[in-house]
Amino acid sequence: MNFNDGLVQSIKNHAVRIDTYEDLDSIVKAAANKQYVMLGEASHGTSEFYTIRAEISKRLIAEHGFSFIAVEGDWPSCFTVNQYIKGHNKTDAHTALQDFHRWPSWMWANEEILELVKWLQKYNDTADKQVGFYGLDVYSLWESMEEIIKQLERISPENVESVKQAFSCFEPFERRGENYAISSVYYGEDCTEEVIKVLIDLQNKRKSYPKEEEGDLNLEVNSLVMLDAERYYRAMVKGGAEDWNIRDTHMVSALEKVMNAHGERAKAIIWEHNTHIGDARATDMADDGMINVGQILREKYSQQVYAVGFGTHRGTVIASNQWGNSVNVMEVPDAKVGSWEDALHQAGAFDKYILFNKKNKREFGSVLGHRAIGVVYDPELEHLGNYVPSYVSRRYDAFIFIDETKALSPIFI
Repeated sequence: MNFNDGLVQSIKNHAVRIDTYEDLDSIVKAAANKQYVMLGEASHGTSEFYTIRAEISKRLIAEHGFSFIAVEGDWPSCFTVNQYIKGHNKTDAHTALQDFHRWPSWMWANEEILELVKWLQKYNDTADKQVGFYGLDVYSLWESMEEIIKQLERISPENVESVKQAFSCFEPFERRGENYAISSVYYGEDCTEEVIKVLIDLQNKRKSYPKEEEGDLNLEVNSLVMLDAERYYRAMVKGGAEDWNIRDTHMVSALEKVMNAHGERAKAIIWEHNTHIGDARATDMADDGMINVGQILREKYSQQVYAVGFGTHRGTVIASNQWGNSVNVMEVPDAKVGSWEDALHQAGAFDKYILFNKKNKREFGSVLGHRAIGVVYDPELEHLGNYVPSYVSRRYDAFIFIDETKALSPIFI
């Protein structure tokens, strides 16, 4: 008898087999009355993680009145999609995704998202209350600057030149966050004062900005991105947990601004990697002083939060061997022996999910390695660094396991 035998039996006792999307009923029902439903993924390049999240999201929107989907993507690019699905941008779904041109573009410019965007546009066409699609990430410093200038040219042209002058501080860094980070840390050259001056001025005038087509929200969140991105790039060179914590705290702040814009009864669906939505306190991230979206939301909103993790035993994935390089379809090897994914596979080589509750949490209370694949990936070295020690039943409220997965289908690569 090995140490996983009891765990495998517990999985057999509590897992629900997935043969069709209708088999996800219990997860939809469990999440339906929550305010924040977080849907994870074990990689940024796996088709089934996207399609299953899409199916759950469609039902939460159509059957339970959820207000929007917020994703681990750039605000400006996602806002283009948001404008399209609400009829403010007279183009087509394929064109709306062309704004996802910054590496790794395949995360959102893929066939799986294309189908969801088409569904959202069709839904909004007849819905009493339109749903949105927003990006929560912090990376779009230059794109957000450009969006702020574009908006001011329309609504406050008298302020454009002063804002451009302030933003010119960033010109020497050639739209590369790492260049700015190095300059700020090693040479003491940063743009903090310029950013803060502009953002204080924008905030003071916020109430005067038009609300049509969410113009005020767009300006507010782009301003927040500028503030936090500048802080993030300064922190990233120093090492430690600060840059990670700035990023995840920013994503919560952006989410809350969208929630406020949608009113007190708003309900959010959040798509992010497991490392962001699974409570950091249930992993070794806590030992390194790292917090994440899942932890922050649980601490602030408690029982109104529902987190669903995802995983796979083997298959293929879209990823790159180095940041910024070309991407390829890579083989995902069988899960590491003794890992959470290995135990799920041993319990039956089929798709399944588990709902964690007070009665069964203790059965899934041991610390196990839990696979995490990023946009940069080396399958041959996976066993050295791609498994996060986790108390799985404390990290998530439910877990979806797809035994064999396949890679995403990028549109523009």
